Amino acid sequence: MKRMIMKLVLAGLFSTILMATAKLQPVKTHGQLNVEGTKLVDKNGKVVVLRGMSFGWHNLWPRFYNEGAVKWLHEDWKCSVIRASMGIELNDSGFLENPNSSLHKIMAVVDAAIKEGVYVIIDWHSHNIQRAEAMMFFTEMATFYGKYPNVIYEIFNEPDYETWPEVKAYSEAVIKAIRAIDPDNIILVGSPRWDQDIHLPAADPIKGYRNLMYTVHFYAATHKQSLRDKTDEAIKNGLPVFISECAGMEASGNGPINYEEWQKWIDWMEENQLSWITWSVSDKDETCSVLKKSAASDGHWNESDLKESGTKTRELLRRYNSRE
Repeated sequence: MKRMIMKLVLAGLFSTILMATAKLQPVKTHGQLNVEGTKLVDKNGKVVVLRGMSFGWHNLWPRFYNEGAVKWLHEDWKCSVIRASMGIELNDSGFLENPNSSLHKIMAVVDAAIKEGVYVIIDWHSHNIQRAEAMMFFTEMATFYGKYPNVIYEIFNEPDYETWPEVKAYSEAVIKAIRAIDPDNIILVGSPRWDQDIHLPAADPIKGYRNLMYTVHFYAATHKQSLRDKTDEAIKNGLPVFISECAGMEASGNGPINYEEWQKWIDWMEENQLSWITWSVSDKDETCSVLKKSAASDGHWNESDLKESGTKTRELLRRYNSRE
């Protein structure tokens, strides 16, 4: 009898551990993501809100592109999604000039996210159209990672002066390349003017493909109610929206944090069940970089290693992701 009781206790304990692990690993909980209407949903059709951090440009802050940093962002900051931002044109260490090193950095983060059981955005961090290079890159990423439900493809970070017809044509070409290999994982599509003109794809969306979402970026001290209104209208018109980059200061990445306006954005995103990612894991001397120079490359950051934006972002992520 004692042996049987012990077996039951151990079985119950093992079950509890498994359940706790599943809760700690968003991909185990939610599995393959899909888009239904304007909502991101999980394998059971339940609405999912992902919240997490974006790494800064891989070629400017490569020291953070490692397994330890991803693990810390998951375990301590409670991120359910990580964004790996591959710089494309910037200086001679970007993807165009140094593709092998760039791939190594991005894949280190993607591999770590898969190991941690969190979602990961592979971000083509560019402001210009580089169609052939993007098609080649995402073909390779889909070949390596298309079988993992963790992966989300962001195919154009922030178009700046390109028109929507130009961005749409580029996006359709890259989407076609991805879908030839990976028919399921979410693809994020940018819009003109640094992801501000969301009304343009709302009026003329890409057709013929499933599991597409469109990105809006905001910096709360610059972008306020008018952008929320514009996005509300796009969603009302049936456009699925994902906030793949945001923060509380000015659009330059500098200046004081507008806490009141930032909270308005948070409240609005939560009310609309929109996923959001904060910029950025970096140690540049600017407001939006969440870390100080003292921060270790592989996580284990103390409060003294965090800048003002880092302290607030960590608090927000821990608060809202603990509700899941």
